[in-house]
Amino acid sequence: MLNPETAVLAISSWLLPAVIGVAAIVIGATLGFFAGIHYRKRIAEAEIGSAETEAAKIREEGAKAAETLKKEALLEAKEEIVRQNRDFEKEVKDRRAEISRLEHRCVAREESLDKKLENLENKEAQLDKKVKENEKAKAEIEKIRLQCLEKLETISGYTAEQAKNEIVSEIEEEAKHAAAEKLVEIEKQLKEDADDKAKNIISLAISRLASEHVAEATVSVVPLPNDDMKGRIIGREGRNIRAVETLTGVDLIIDDTPEAITLSCFDPVRREIARLSLEKLIADGRIHPARIEEMVERSKKEVETQIKQAGERATYETGLHGINQELVKLLGRLKYRTSYGQNVLDHSIEVSLLSGMLADELGVDSVLAKRAGLLHDIGKALTHETEGSHVHIGSDVAKKYKESKDVVHAIEAHHGDVEPKTVIALIVQAADAISAARPGARRENLENYIKRLQKLEEIANSFPGIDNSFAIQAGREIRIMVKPDEISDSQMVSVARDIVKKIEAELKYPGQIKVHVVRESRVIDYAK
Repeated sequence: MLNPETAVLAISSWLLPAVIGVAAIVIGATLGFFAGIHYRKRIAEAEIGSAETEAAKIREEGAKAAETLKKEALLEAKEEIVRQNRDFEKEVKDRRAEISRLEHRCVAREESLDKKLENLENKEAQLDKKVKENEKAKAEIEKIRLQCLEKLETISGYTAEQAKNEIVSEIEEEAKHAAAEKLVEIEKQLKEDADDKAKNIISLAISRLASEHVAEATVSVVPLPNDDMKGRIIGREGRNIRAVETLTGVDLIIDDTPEAITLSCFDPVRREIARLSLEKLIADGRIHPARIEEMVERSKKEVETQIKQAGERATYETGLHGINQELVKLLGRLKYRTSYGQNVLDHSIEVSLLSGMLADELGVDSVLAKRAGLLHDIGKALTHETEGSHVHIGSDVAKKYKESKDVVHAIEAHHGDVEPKTVIALIVQAADAISAARPGARRENLENYIKRLQKLEEIANSFPGIDNSFAIQAGREIRIMVKPDEISDSQMVSVARDIVKKIEAELKYPGQIKVHVVRESRVIDYAK
């Protein structure tokens, strides 16, 4: 067993070389590290020096290039300035030349104007001299004319004013005679050309339209099952009849007529509502204010439905579409309007169909003509509610619902309130006259008929030179006898025209009136 000292020595002999080797390695690595750092530093310093040299070289080249560019720019600027100076001098030179030319022209024109002014002054002086000479000559001529006039008055025995009046009177008489002859000639020529064609077209349209000739009655009568029903309708202390009249606005006339009640109202729609209400009440048997109010409301709805259906029927029968619904309702209300006993809705449908036929014959727009014909009396649906004539109301309603200008004009012109300016307006006017004037279409009561005939004869007799007049053909013709010693043949044309104008202005009548003027000279002598 080794002692401790021996062991330490053995270990020391073994560890010493290892420690020395490790120390040598560490020292070598350290020396290598510092050598590398030194080498890299030298390389970096060499690169920095090279870069600085390169930068200095680049700066020098840039300075040289900048100097070169500066010189080139200065040179170009100098050349541009020289060029602009040259152009400016040229422009100034040209403008001076132009100004000089204009100055020469102005001077020449001024000289020319001076010469013209001088010539005008000379001519003016000459004209003044001639005017004075003319005035002197006029005075002499006037003096001679007055002398001649005095001699003529002395020779003829007439003053100048009397001679003038005599000449004017003769010329006026000759002009009237010539105008009357010309008017007769023109009317004869127009009749020869247009009469046959017009008769053909109108007769063809009338023959194609076969409508009823029966006029409607304007009085609404409600039949009763017995006379006891009158008392029930009147009610206790008249409460039922008052309720009916208040709710409908219709007057009930209960008189001695057996089993009938007459309804009186200016508004035909209200009269129809009252008629339906009474018929429903009579059929129901329960008649008291509450029931009356219920039946009136039902009747109003029923009449509104009938009005709408009547308007739609009119558009269907005429083949017209696209009419505003409010206009369709107004058309339906015409079902309850009559004119001289003729139902206005049936009349409107008839005028629409006639207008379409006439338009086809004449080669114009038949659809537009039918539309104007259907709406021509639309104002009559509102005449009870709005002030004004049905023509004015109808044109306003048509404008309101965006109808065309031709339709509005046809409505305005169908009674001659305005002058017809389109073929459509003339067609509607003719169709309206055909529908109203055909036999059986219209009628009027005896009192109005007699008044119209008397007024017609009164208008004819109001003219000077009329001997007598007779209304014949149920007022569709008036035959006028003139005094032959006061009215000549040539004056008869003017007399007939004046009478026609006065009749059109003062009298309302269905259809047209023929004015027949007769002049007859009778010579009587006796053989002895």
